[in-house]
Amino acid sequence: MDHTIVIFGASGDLTSRKLIPALYNLMRSGSLPGLTRIIGYSRTPMSDDAWRASLRETTAKHAGGFDEAAWKTFAETVHYQPGDIGSAEDFAGLKQRLDSLEGGVESSRVYYLATAPQFYPPVVAALGSLGMADETAGPRRIVVEKPFGTDLATAEALNAQIHTVFRESQVYRIDHYLGKESVQNILALRFANTIFEPVWNRRYIDHVQITVAEEVPVGRRAAYYETSGVLRDMFQNHLLQLLMVSAMEAPSRFNARAVRNEKVKVLEAIRPLNPGDVATAGVRGQYRGYLAEPGVAPQSRTATFGAIRLEIDNWRWQGVPFYLRSGKAMSCRTTQIVIGFRQPPLELFSNGMRPGNREANRLVIQIQPAEGIQLHFHTKVPGAGMRLRMTDLEFSYSREFHGRLPEAYEPLLLDVMNGDASLFARSDEVEKSWEIIDPFVRAWSSAEMPPVDLYEPGDWGPRSSFDWMASQGRSWFDACPVLT
Repeated sequence: MDHTIVIFGASGDLTSRKLIPALYNLMRSGSLPGLTRIIGYSRTPMSDDAWRASLRETTAKHAGGFDEAAWKTFAETVHYQPGDIGSAEDFAGLKQRLDSLEGGVESSRVYYLATAPQFYPPVVAALGSLGMADETAGPRRIVVEKPFGTDLATAEALNAQIHTVFRESQVYRIDHYLGKESVQNILALRFANTIFEPVWNRRYIDHVQITVAEEVPVGRRAAYYETSGVLRDMFQNHLLQLLMVSAMEAPSRFNARAVRNEKVKVLEAIRPLNPGDVATAGVRGQYRGYLAEPGVAPQSRTATFGAIRLEIDNWRWQGVPFYLRSGKAMSCRTTQIVIGFRQPPLELFSNGMRPGNREANRLVIQIQPAEGIQLHFHTKVPGAGMRLRMTDLEFSYSREFHGRLPEAYEPLLLDVMNGDASLFARSDEVEKSWEIIDPFVRAWSSAEMPPVDLYEPGDWGPRSSFDWMASQGRSWFDACPVLT
């Protein structure tokens, strides 16, 4: 079957930096299925050749390797249709162009919304008014980028708007984190091996830490960040996605329905928090200098750092806290999941050390910048006596698998074209995520909250974050990438 990909917001940064390089790499590796056409739609007046020339420069910069002959082959599949999202006449022109390019042959179509979120509803409405979601001539799918709403009410409204035109099975809500090899490897680690799953429960695991740290400050994104803050920017999507794949039960089959059912069950089991609980279930911070960023309000209380504690009330995880943490202007760029195991029931080799003072075993799953897994455990130091030292075993993608690792958008775009929604969020998953994060958003924006705690750029967050963990008898695993 032929495939057509329509990118709304074709002149935007996401298209040039991520989508086109990903599609080019898929073509170059021979993974792009059948005859695939790419049509960009945007207000900027441009010809096919002008858009191709622009994309050649950005693809050469962002594709992780560039071959001129391969680009010439790829460029022949790239087309551009100028038009305004608010113009019914321009959309009719797009429909006519698509019909002409497809030549009456049955074709799969993917509509990719690479626009600002406020344009999602009018694009969907325009596609519906022209019957462009009808699947008589082939599958029709729509990809929606985050942010998917700004709270539960807006997410529900957006779902309702989309469902007036597209069935849920046609909707692909994308989070590029789930396209990363190391995230998908969590499922393989747990469900393709017998050595980890037996200890992946409350009997052996003390707690779980999920950290997404960014070294860069907010910078020019202040206009967006002032309305989102760290909770909307990172927690509702990326961090909860990592929590779900870490905590879900094994699906009965590895297909979209079974996988997404298990993910939603995790969210449904997260203990609801009342307003009084929220104050002690998290810590917020703001890096010193944020108020000087262009576009930031002089007295802004926006959190650029956040840490929250969630409890999953089910048989596997009862009593095991999940700590989610993210921040801007931190010590380094890293995304990692730390499985903190319990201490041995009897301390045989204390050497005068107080019980529980020695570091416990942990499994570190590093998502970025380098991808891999590291297991930390105790070994005997050579020499007299039983002195122990923490050491590690590690698996690194770059060492074990030679060549370029696929960028996150590559497998996700391929999944959309093949109709595999396993790594995409379902409507109930998105709404449940907002139910969990909304209480924190309301509490942290309340005038009754004390001033936001400050931290220095390059730190791991405010001092209150460390004190908060210490009050629970735990400490953060603050290590810059354990794999490089």
